[in-house]
Amino acid sequence: MAQKILIVTGDAAESLEVLYPYQRLCEEGYEVHIAAPTRKTLRFVVHDFERGFDTYTEKPGYTWPADLAFSEVDPGDYAALVIPGGRAPEYLRNDPELRKILKSFFDTDRPVAQICHGPLLTAAADALRGRHVTAYPALELDMQAAGATFQDTEVVVDGALVSSRAWPDHAHWMREFLRVLRAKAPAT
Repeated sequence: MAQKILIVTGDAAESLEVLYPYQRLCEEGYEVHIAAPTRKTLRFVVHDFERGFDTYTEKPGYTWPADLAFSEVDPGDYAALVIPGGRAPEYLRNDPELRKILKSFFDTDRPVAQICHGPLLTAAADALRGRHVTAYPALELDMQAAGATFQDTEVVVDGALVSSRAWPDHAHWMREFLRVLRAKAPAT
């Protein structure tokens, strides 16, 4: 039986940061479920970097169904957790059901992959204190306020926590996350 991995996300998540790990982990032999505030078709976005803009731009992206609502998730059913970025983490961090899910993964030292604005969720769950992380560079002060040491690099591995800055760093992020997964929770 394949190990299960949970992706937690919502509307306005970055399309690539949901779908790349989803497909890569399925390809590796894991069973991957997506959880959101409710079971519905999620509407993702595409963030891009364009000349002349001080920050990224946002355009409509793909849609994808959520397999579960946060309230339906039993964290013990999952070997690992993936936390995409985009704008979704800005409002998801206020969800008490999601914070319980996050806390469960950190309390049991299971693998967690976070990217871009995803660390806003782990910060809200008070799971970054004393850790080394990276995130979208604009979150450096948020990471420091959460008690983490911020590093502006493609990927940072701190025990079972693997973090990355944004979708251009996917190859580095998934390569390191898969190393952690293969050691702690092989696909079968």
